[in-house]
Amino acid sequence: MKPALKIVSPGPHTTVQGKPRIGYRDIGVPASGPLDRVSLHLANALVGNTPDAPALEFLLQGPVCEVVAPAVRLALLGCAAHIEVRSHRPRAIPAGRSVRLLQGDVFRIGSLIDSACAYLAVEGGFDIAPVLASPSTYVRAGLGGLHGRRLEKGDIVPIARATVEACDERELVPPPDPRHDARIRVVLGPQTDHFTDEGVRTLLSAVYTVSPQADRMGFRLDGPAIQHAHDYNIVSDGVVSGSIQVPGTGRPIVLMVDNQTTGGYPKIATVISADLPLVGRRRPGRSLRFTAVSVREAEQARRAQEAEIKTQIDRLRRFPCENRG
Repeated sequence: MKPALKIVSPGPHTTVQGKPRIGYRDIGVPASGPLDRVSLHLANALVGNTPDAPALEFLLQGPVCEVVAPAVRLALLGCAAHIEVRSHRPRAIPAGRSVRLLQGDVFRIGSLIDSACAYLAVEGGFDIAPVLASPSTYVRAGLGGLHGRRLEKGDIVPIARATVEACDERELVPPPDPRHDARIRVVLGPQTDHFTDEGVRTLLSAVYTVSPQADRMGFRLDGPAIQHAHDYNIVSDGVVSGSIQVPGTGRPIVLMVDNQTTGGYPKIATVISADLPLVGRRRPGRSLRFTAVSVREAEQARRAQEAEIKTQIDRLRRFPCENRG
């Protein structure tokens, strides 16, 4: 059998995510990819992969898996949970640290505790054929991933590397700050003129909470209504990940990575690319506040974030492999 992870229990929403699907929005296909690209990048770094190698993304709770390969190297990132190894030599490996497991090992990743999403990377990446130049799963259209859907009990997710050698493991020191209380930076527009001045002030001063109606397509927010200046319907136009639409209820919706490609609600602002992962980490019930920045400040924030990711990778701590069997 090809080396793989067998899904013993999939958790509520586990999919394969990696490189976004770029260049197909004109035919109605969103980018997909990870909700939290920073955590995916760092998880892949821990096992020596390229930044957007396909990994498992899970929402709210992780899966139970069995190793179907002579040896694999894994790393969990994006949450405060552990890789709980139940067989061979029971132990718990914290997020932010790589580990080598052997044939037949069964491991569990439970509740993510503090985060809405997290990532399990495997050395070499998962062997998933790209669809429209990406391995990422877009469930609504049945594209990419494993059979275009979330993972199910009994699924065999193939791994690109047959086995891995016992060598030094890697650890992020200190663990990344999830910044669960950080304000989310936005660039106002493109349809700010569809809202009253008071409506814009509400967006930038109110405390919102992530609604239970939050998924990879969009995060609905509960909180004060934002006042429209005119009708809340517009001629449908293009939207992007991070667009904040405001429908007739006045409650904002932050569009995420599986967002539709056009929409007919006015967009009061757009979450900057550096902060969209922060939104992706917020569990239902967590608070969220916005602050406005300029386009130039948004570009500077993204450059600073990329530099910080590089610094974290350069500072990875190495330690001897525990499992040399």
